[in-house]
Amino acid sequence: MSRLLVGPFNRVEGDLEVSLEIYDNRVRSARVNSPLYRGFEQILLGKTPLDALVYTPRICGICSVSQSVACAWALADAMQLTPPPNGERCTALVLANENLADLLTHFYLFFMPDFARERYSGEDWYAPVARRFKAVQGDAAREVLPARAEFLHLMGLLAGKWPHSLSIQPGGSAKPVEPQERLRLLAILAGFRRFLERTLFGAELEQIAELDSEAALRDWAAQGYWQSNDLRTLLYLSDRLELDRLGRASDRFMSYGSYQIDGERWLPAGVRSRGGAVEALDTEKIREDLSHSWLDGGHLPRHPRDGLTAPSLENPDGYSWCKAPRLDGAVVETGALARQFINGHPLIVDLVDHSGGNVRNRLIARLLELALVVPQMERWVKQLESGEPFCHHGRLPDEAEGAGLVEAARGSLGHWLSIRDGRIANYQVIAPTTWNFSPRDGLQVPGPLEQALAGAPVIEGEREPVAVQHIVRSFDPCMVCSVH
Repeated sequence: MSRLLVGPFNRVEGDLEVSLEIYDNRVRSARVNSPLYRGFEQILLGKTPLDALVYTPRICGICSVSQSVACAWALADAMQLTPPPNGERCTALVLANENLADLLTHFYLFFMPDFARERYSGEDWYAPVARRFKAVQGDAAREVLPARAEFLHLMGLLAGKWPHSLSIQPGGSAKPVEPQERLRLLAILAGFRRFLERTLFGAELEQIAELDSEAALRDWAAQGYWQSNDLRTLLYLSDRLELDRLGRASDRFMSYGSYQIDGERWLPAGVRSRGGAVEALDTEKIREDLSHSWLDGGHLPRHPRDGLTAPSLENPDGYSWCKAPRLDGAVVETGALARQFINGHPLIVDLVDHSGGNVRNRLIARLLELALVVPQMERWVKQLESGEPFCHHGRLPDEAEGAGLVEAARGSLGHWLSIRDGRIANYQVIAPTTWNFSPRDGLQVPGPLEQALAGAPVIEGEREPVAVQHIVRSFDPCMVCSVH
């Protein structure tokens, strides 16, 4: 048996190291380390609660809106404040704008460039794939970056700037939308739709959204040449490299639900295992295990409402700054695959029931979400009502608790807030990558990525095993969020 330390990883937000035990050219076990501690929980202690709206978006420059929404909803929960319909829709639009931009960025700039690695240079498909997806130099980057920039103009109209906007408030959105601005928003969405339909899918979004099984997806792919659009290219490479057999984790999935409209989540919350039905999500069963973290907080897992984040290198079993969140004691995976599996989308249900959570299925779920959400954004813009309020105001109590649960691009994000004597007494964040890249818990059960890496092939002499790269990137890690 040999050991291999992989990291730091390029095209990953933040610092990441993966320690591998390799036996017979396979990963026998893995330990995932988030080596950079940041400490936003300590920064927020003693601050005026509304100051969190300024601090928490700076947890990350990629998903700052998600952090802002989670914070605003935690404050709204503490204030017992409900936003008006316009405020809900503007918040959903801004959140969706960031999430979809992240999904697009992950596919084109983070994941697909790995197929242009020298490791694949002997493959008959390598040359055209490298021309299209090679990091920085590929044709795809030159096409997607302007399209992404145009799409993010929606953020400028609704939030003023990105990242770190202050437009999202506990009572809704601070930026009202004028009638002429609605036309501009629809024009931005129409341009983004054209890019997706022409370049990524080669088909109308509604046609992609209606694919209801793996057989239907394969039939659609067979109707065109594998280089005719980028989804077909992904499916072709997935078949050639058997990505559907790579990166299985616990096959238990969780989502907080996403995009609150008229008091309901458009994408539902829930928990679901492969082959099973959707179960209700009980967030009171969330616990943070610190047994293998460089943190001091006792041996018993705590609910994040009572959580502790006290850095310490004294834990002899610690190997990461990341905590190990568990739901009712179980490992769960979160992300687009979890959202659409719990949403009951027939394509994703069929894929997961046949082959579980794997590299291919995670990528397909992300791309499917682009096709599902853009038409919904068009509807939300058309539903905005001029002259009606966009934000409600309320009083912040001196003593209160609140939780803000949202879905970022990478999965379930939660903020838990406690207020005492008008100041923040405790603030805890569990980000999607905290769930997916968690270390072992007190029962020695590995986190989702650690499970997914077990069994991955390692070719003799590889220092950066390409299979490991595919698995890691299929989760789209944001390490600065995982440790805040």
